[in-house]
Parts: sequence; structure tokens; C-alpha cells
Amino acid sequence: MINELLPELTPKIAAFRRDIHAHPELAFNEKRTAEKVGDYLEGLGLEVHRGIARTGVVAKLSCGGGGGAIGLRADMDALPLKELNTFPHHSTHDGRMHACGHDGHTAMLLGAAEALSRLRDFDGTVYFIFQPAEEHEGGGRVMVEEGLFERFPMDMVFGLHNWPGLPAGSFGVTEGPVMAGTDRFEIEITGHGGHAAMPHQAVDVVLAGSALVQALQSLVSRNTDPLDSAVVSVTRFHAGHADNVLPETALLGGTVRTFNGELQDALEEGVRRICTGIEATYRVGIDLRYERGYPPTVNAAAPCEIAREVAQHVASDGLVYLQLPPSMGAEDFAYMAKVVPACYVWLGNGPGEGGCMLHSPHYDFNDEIIATGIRYWVRLVERALAL
Repeated sequence: MINELLPELTPKIAAFRRDIHAHPELAFNEKRTAEKVGDYLEGLGLEVHRGIARTGVVAKLSCGGGGGAIGLRADMDALPLKELNTFPHHSTHDGRMHACGHDGHTAMLLGAAEALSRLRDFDGTVYFIFQPAEEHEGGGRVMVEEGLFERFPMDMVFGLHNWPGLPAGSFGVTEGPVMAGTDRFEIEITGHGGHAAMPHQAVDVVLAGSALVQALQSLVSRNTDPLDSAVVSVTRFHAGHADNVLPETALLGGTVRTFNGELQDALEEGVRRICTGIEATYRVGIDLRYERGYPPTVNAAAPCEIAREVAQHVASDGLVYLQLPPSMGAEDFAYMAKVVPACYVWLGNGPGEGGCMLHSPHYDFNDEIIATGIRYWVRLVERALAL
């Protein structure tokens, strides 16, 4: 039984987690982490595949004669952020830290792999997916493009993320959209510079840019169904250096976020349409660079029901929050969820006091929830691949 293994397993996994925390690696450069993960899995006797999406690792464990298969995914990369913690396992690399808990995700999935390899109380195949480059670089997309699901066919795939602010060891399970799709844009406006006292002799990029910022807000307020959630935010506006000079160029940038893939397409088209209109109205030149980011992460009904049932059995104090409001953050697990029925859940990391929310320089994963995470993965496999 998993509960009998946890007193032995949890301290070892916590030590592994702290070692990863002390040696953070950025997207697609998780070489040390991937090596340690691969070596650990091979030491368990699993079939291990390395070098997927550069530094990704996938391990296979089969038991019984069942033909079903599921995938469990953890992310491995850190953030380009200077750590301000002083505990013994703080980052040894200045300017890099595990500020999102991927060290904990990786460690918990390794613990589950060891427990399942010893218990073998399931019927089918489980794939342990250790993914690189979740933070902005789309390692999940690269794994899918490199044939993750063709090489390792599975019926469902599951993901998990720690969530500061939820009670430690609790779960949040939401069917449908759980995280937003996110795009980025940069807009360069070119006009004709001149003296601020003689605006008629210039083509004013500040005026054009101001109109553009206002017009972009209409994409949500007047072009989007009020029942749909969307955000269009201009977060940068750089123009000019002197009070008496109308600048030649202006540079704007921002983000677009929504939970609906079709709306994501419509908002991109809207940004382009407005840029074309501003260009004609204000006689400026506009260069729009629009970068599609992660699609919305959407939980399917069947795997979500399995995850909900398991969470209710393993959550601390039985705390499972159903249908939590989705987050406007983004997650490249979405690429996997577009191909295979998927469920992505929150695991409560405890109170976020002291600035210890995600992406904070003071953040640290809560080792007290490692046992709950391992128990969840093991029970999930046993439930989804029941003997």
C-alpha cells in the first residue's frame, strides 16, 4: 500500500527536490536535472527515453495485460529570477531560481514512479513525462511536435501544479477551461518628427498610439460577448525624449488572454484590423508583430471525473475545491490537452504569506505536500488503470 511506503519515500524525494532547487536550469537547458531524473528512473528498472524536446525525459512502466495507457506530466525548468531566500537549499546560480515549484512537481512524479514500480497494483501502461521549458518557451508543444503521442500512445494525460493560497494538501479540480490562452504583440508606429510647437508639420505618433491604446480596449468591451472572459492589455508605450520634440517613432507592447480558442483567433484579427484603421486615420506607418502563445488549457470531462474522485480520497482533510474560477495565467500543458483528453489540477501549497506566491523571489515549494502529491499520482494510476 502506498501509505506504508510514504514514510520511507518522502524524505528521499524531499532531498531530491531540494537538490534540484539548488541547481535551477532554464528552458531547454535542464541538462543536469534531466540526467538526474533519467538516472533515477533507470535505477527503478523503467524503460527510459531521453532527449525528447532536447532535454525531456519519458519513462514507461507496464503492469498486467491491460491495453490502457495514461500519461503523467511534470515540468522541470526554472525561471530567470534572482532568489532572495537564504535557506540552505537556495539557488547556487545567480539570476536563476525555482520560483514556480517545478522542482516539487518533478520530485513528486519521481516518487510516484518509484512507488508504482514497487507496488504494481494496476493493469496497463503509465508514461511518466518530464517536460522541459514550460516557462514561455513551449516545451510541451515541442514534445507534441516531436511525436510524443505517436511514440507513447495514451488514452489520457494528467498534469498537476502547486497553488499557493489553497490550503496545503487540498486540491482544485475544474472541468472545462482552467488556464487562459495567451498571445503577445509589439507595435511600432512610424510618423514624421517635428517641433512640438508646429504639430501641423509633423505626423504625431504619440497621438496615433494613444488612439490605438483606446481602440484596442473596444475589442473586449464592445466586440466580445460579455459572458466570455478576455483581456487585452497594453503594457508598454515608449516614445520621445524631449518636451519640445514630436518623436518619429513609438513602440507599444502588450498581451491578449482568453479561455476560448475561437475568441483567441478573433482577438488577433481584431488587433490587426484596428492597426490598419489607425494607420489610415492618422497617416502613420504601423508594423505589428503578433506572437501566438499558449492556447487555453481545457480539462476534458472523463479524466476530470477520475481526478476529482481520486483527489477526494487523498486530499488533506478531504478538501477538494470543485469548479474553481480559471486562472488568466497560461500553461503549455494545453498543447497536450488539445491532442489527448486531459485534466490539470491544483495542489494546495499552503498560505502565500510573506510574498511566497508563484514567481516571487521568496517562493519555495512546500515539502509538506510531497506525500499528498505522490499519493494522488499513485491512486490516479490505480483508478484509471484498474485491475
